[in-house]
Amino acid sequence: MRVKEMHPLCCISLESPGIGDQSPEVSLTRARSMPAGTLSGSESANAAMLTKGGSEGTVAGILYKWTNYGKGWRSRWFLLRNGVLSYSKIRRAETLNLLSPTDDVRLIGDITTNRLSRMDSCSGRRKPQKTVGIVHLKISSFRESKSDDRRFYIFTATKTLHLRTDSKGDRVAWIQALVSTRSLFPLRPLNDNLSLVPRDLSISTDRLKKRLLEEGISDNLVKDCEQIMLSEFSDIQGQLKVLCEERSNLLDTLRQLEAANIEAEASGIQDGDYQLTKHEYSGIGRGKYSECSTTESSDDIEKQELEEVSDEDECSFYDTKECFTEPTVSAVKEDREFRYPQIERRKKLPDPVEKEKGVSLWSMIKDNVGKDLSRVCLPVYFNEPISSLQKCFEELEYSYLLDRAYKYGKEGNSLLRILNVAAFAVSGYACTEGRHCKPFNPLLGETYEADYPDKGVRFFSEKVSHHPTLIACHCEGKGWKFWGDSNLRSKFWGRSIQLDPVGVLTLEFDDGEIFQWSKVTTTIYNLILGKLYCDHHGLMHIHGNRQYSCKLKFKEQSLLDRNPHQVHGSVEDLSGKKVATLTGKWDDSMYYVIGDASGKQKDCNSSSNASLLWKRNKPPPNLTRYNLTSFAITLNELTPGLQEKLPPTDSRLRPDQRHLENGEYERANAEKQRLERRQRMSRKLQENGWKPRWFQREGEDGPFRYVGGYWEAREQGKWDECPNIFGDFNEELVDSSERS
Repeated sequence: MRVKEMHPLCCISLESPGIGDQSPEVSLTRARSMPAGTLSGSESANAAMLTKGGSEGTVAGILYKWTNYGKGWRSRWFLLRNGVLSYSKIRRAETLNLLSPTDDVRLIGDITTNRLSRMDSCSGRRKPQKTVGIVHLKISSFRESKSDDRRFYIFTATKTLHLRTDSKGDRVAWIQALVSTRSLFPLRPLNDNLSLVPRDLSISTDRLKKRLLEEGISDNLVKDCEQIMLSEFSDIQGQLKVLCEERSNLLDTLRQLEAANIEAEASGIQDGDYQLTKHEYSGIGRGKYSECSTTESSDDIEKQELEEVSDEDECSFYDTKECFTEPTVSAVKEDREFRYPQIERRKKLPDPVEKEKGVSLWSMIKDNVGKDLSRVCLPVYFNEPISSLQKCFEELEYSYLLDRAYKYGKEGNSLLRILNVAAFAVSGYACTEGRHCKPFNPLLGETYEADYPDKGVRFFSEKVSHHPTLIACHCEGKGWKFWGDSNLRSKFWGRSIQLDPVGVLTLEFDDGEIFQWSKVTTTIYNLILGKLYCDHHGLMHIHGNRQYSCKLKFKEQSLLDRNPHQVHGSVEDLSGKKVATLTGKWDDSMYYVIGDASGKQKDCNSSSNASLLWKRNKPPPNLTRYNLTSFAITLNELTPGLQEKLPPTDSRLRPDQRHLENGEYERANAEKQRLERRQRMSRKLQENGWKPRWFQREGEDGPFRYVGGYWEAREQGKWDECPNIFGDFNEELVDSSERS
């Protein structure tokens, strides 16, 4: 759910009046503070000017701010007052953001009326001045540019301001002003007993007493009214104190986090890197300060920082929204993980043993145009180290959405239940972004189990048919069951592969509500030339057996589409009335709006009324060429004690897949060819009456359903009826004959 946008540093509403006129007493800092009283010469004079009249001294002027590569450097009106640096676009003399004509203002640079008018005429704007950026110096740092004597930077917790002056002298003046202002707001230790509540708050009842006496009210009644008023005031003061203490604790926490970041950033910097080298600041002292230092690393990061700045001024604090809305999803995860025992799982794949060899995809498939790719034997270099059985479970990465749907339905909110089910149906496609390798095709009878107590789910899948290729799965969660069988009909069309899924997925909650849907078409483009990418497109209809159903349209990506991967849909009741609208991207997030907002779908996810349903997890820090998600990296892992409990048919025991994961490409390719030769016998086994061990078909052409017994056999370690399908030919013949 979107919230009112807040300032990311101080949790102050951007719409609060007078935000530039005051700063919180509890503060944070990004870097070491410049000590007060160390200025000399002109700096002392400037500091004295700033301190004139308490903290009311003001510095103003025009600076050039880098916006983006399209607009470049743009002039902005900057105002430094009370420890807060604000800036705006409009620079007309009659609309300067000053408190009153008597303000003690020091102007830096050429600030003439003619110049302001000339800039205003160039911009063609006649709107009232509006502050679009605010920086609290107490929680910011600044530094000069080494390559340009007119540029300097201001760092906050969320962004970097790239600023430029008209001359070297103007930059000196601005740096002096920033340093002097910082000295006026010294940082207090975290353990200071500091309160944001004024200690001298008082209230007078004299006017009230006088008015009541004029009306002829008795003294006793007047005293009662006075006591009631004082009691109410005391309650309000207590509530205000609690709120301010919470604000103080929050600021202290942010300050501690910022201090930790400073230590991490400074750990690799030599002591001398913090020293000022410009002669204008020789009087500042010999300490090491990052606020306005000119370091050897300035040029190294300068270009990178410049390239990262691409937002215009109005978008300064949009990242705050995500910080405030994301916990609504993560809180569910934390609550779920807290209830179940934890299993330590790996964070990355093993380092490869061999150096990978490149293979031409075109040389392998040019003779297979129009054929079913499931029958095309490709070398192991085109595979990723998971099987299609494991891929089925990967689509349940965001199973917490089903936990949430069960909870909403139990509370009687059927609409939020189907909305979360729809988000789950979309979330299964998020793992496909950037995945250019195909999973291993399972052998007939191959199985895969996944027991994830941290997610509260138990999953099992089996390859139940070789021709046609069918994979059946069954998963149990808290209050729900999910099952289905699937097959892919694939066609190669020269520059792309089209994958049409066949099968129905079923979700049943413990209260009897059932939802069913089928997957949409997947197409992989640019197989021969260009950047390889995949897209999902088509209509997904989620049928419910009670009050609601849902339709989701996956928009097909066009050649010049600047906003790909879009998904739009709606929830309808039994009468066909649209009661909710969904929008988002299958590789990023999904939002919903109550009511029919189909005419505003393009802006639905940015609307203040839109609520977040699901957001994709961040990718792992150590990406490989497979682009596996953090969840997918754990799927083929053999955790301690697991191998002894697995049946001999489990995908984790497949040798070619294990060799590929370890980076043993030659051995993996040899094992893959051996297993594919054995796979050719599967059709004969199936024709001779072979039947799946853990699933049974309903009718002649019905879906496969889990018959049970797997987890019980696992507890007892009885795998007598499970053949060693990854063994030698002789072993398979013996096992198959014994089974028949």
